[in-house]
Amino acid sequence: MKTALITGGAGYIGSHTAKAFHAAGWQVVSFDSLVRGNEHLVKWGPLIRSDISDQDAVAEVVAAYRPDVCVHFAAFAYVGESMQDPAIYYLNNVSKTVSLFESLRINGLNRVIFSSTCATYGRPNYIPIDEVHPQMPVNTYGYTKLIGEEILSSYSRSYGFASTSLRYFNAAGADPDGQTGECHDPETHAVPLAIRAALRGTPFYIFGTDFDTPDGTAVRDYTHVSDLAQAHLLAAERLLGRDLPEANAFNLGTGIGTSVRELVEIVERETGRKIDVVEQGRRDGDPAILVASPLRAKAHLGWKPLYSTKDMIKTAMNWDLISQLKI
Repeated sequence: MKTALITGGAGYIGSHTAKAFHAAGWQVVSFDSLVRGNEHLVKWGPLIRSDISDQDAVAEVVAAYRPDVCVHFAAFAYVGESMQDPAIYYLNNVSKTVSLFESLRINGLNRVIFSSTCATYGRPNYIPIDEVHPQMPVNTYGYTKLIGEEILSSYSRSYGFASTSLRYFNAAGADPDGQTGECHDPETHAVPLAIRAALRGTPFYIFGTDFDTPDGTAVRDYTHVSDLAQAHLLAAERLLGRDLPEANAFNLGTGIGTSVRELVEIVERETGRKIDVVEQGRRDGDPAILVASPLRAKAHLGWKPLYSTKDMIKTAMNWDLISQLKI
């Protein structure tokens, strides 16, 4: 049986990915400090509660389970927070990631799938964004993820690592079976916030109405989290069949942009409720448009998104209901 070590396995995308690997017959070991993860989302294998900077703990789990690949999610991922408090992002997303990679290297695990982001591109020069687009982040979060990609490239050249960096374009939705979903505190993602606004009457804030876009609001490429999880599985299968070393990167997006106003309209139609929209100024570090070209992921990973924007809303609504019932 193949084994995947998933750091950040108690998180949003990490838990969906754990389910995808388990469904494909892999053994899954989640490694999470639970500083921002949720233990109740770990359902498809053991949880090792520890920090990725604890090299002894990493060495122990590698020795005990002999994983074939490490899927590295453990990171802080709030853009606004990264601009307000960059130090914790450099510590957690860079320093601790180096510590993790060193422990993996020393203990003989040299295949890594890295959770990256479209935030590494910054403000796009053209749309859709492909993998050769210049990477010039405009926020600290994106910069720390770019550093992570550069570290893996160096490890490939010098230590024979094989790695795949997957650059997400706005994860959304929840597990169609209702077994896992978003549990962020605070919640900053547009889809769950819009759903809460519709179902509970809370205000929904639009940050920026003067972008150079058709309706003035930011445009994003929303991709269902289960589709993202499947891409990690495909990337791992591909990596196991490749010769070392290698350092590759793929965009994960649908290629379809949805503005914040359009998102609000979709949620209103699906819920049958009107949303109380409050317009505010732009947030620091927010590009106007981020839309992916997913062609390379399709060609090399065989990946194709299956879920529509409406599916994202419906599965997220279902998860919101499940979460409320458990409170």
